[in-house]
Amino acid sequence: MYSEKVMDHFQNPRNVGEIEDASGVGTVGNAKCGDIMRMFLDIDENGIIREAKFKTFGCGAAVATSSMATELVKGKTIQEALQVTNKAVMEALDGLPPVKVHCSLLAEEAIHAALWDYAEKNHITIEGLQKPKNDISEGEEEEDY
Repeated sequence: MYSEKVMDHFQNPRNVGEIEDASGVGTVGNAKCGDIMRMFLDIDENGIIREAKFKTFGCGAAVATSSMATELVKGKTIQEALQVTNKAVMEALDGLPPVKVHCSLLAEEAIHAALWDYAEKNHITIEGLQKPKNDISEGEEEEDY
């Protein structure tokens, strides 16, 4: 059973779409379930995330976790956004069924992938950020979704 918050973020997702000329874009996927999540971040010169948007192909829990993740990183510094874990996403949604925990992991990975892209574009190192394992942004043909 899904919480009211999960249902609300699924039925009324926040921050859906793309950011043109985004500071960082990360695309991650889960081969087991077929969910694909793309996160767009607009980061200002002080390292504050001004805007976050997403496009997700997947189940309701994937949409809800994407929506919540964008809400959790907006207005945060890069370092604060790095601290947004899958656990934080799940807690903000009042929990997820055990079989849907991977969706919150995807949300965390999408944030990290977008921050990694931002760091690469700006030739900087972000303390504590590692190259995402699940990143499918590079070199893979993707269909629009």
